[in-house]
Amino acid sequence: MKLVSAIIKPFRLDDVREALAEVGISGMTVTEVRGFGHQKGHSERYRGAEYIVDFLPKIKVEIAIDAAKLSNAIDAIIKAAKTGKIGDGKIFVTDLEQTIRVRTGEMGVEAL
Repeated sequence: MKLVSAIIKPFRLDDVREALAEVGISGMTVTEVRGFGHQKGHSERYRGAEYIVDFLPKIKVEIAIDAAKLSNAIDAIIKAAKTGKIGDGKIFVTDLEQTIRVRTGEMGVEAL
């Protein structure tokens, strides 16, 4: 089992959700996060004062999947999230040792 964490631009969330649904992945956790990478923020003006926006709004999508579905999930996320501009995001894949469904007690892949 794998845990896929994708940091994407907020306006690409619906596209990513739809792309994942097309490859058979429907469950996900979505969190509003803030951060920066190569963008390093930007400066803005508000009421005549200039200030630096260091942390930019992003969306973190997490999905727990069977390892057999990993490449399809990654391809779907990349295809849906890519704009070709800086700040499109990153995908992190980690091993998932155990999954337990609280309601039924199912474990492993059955709990996904």
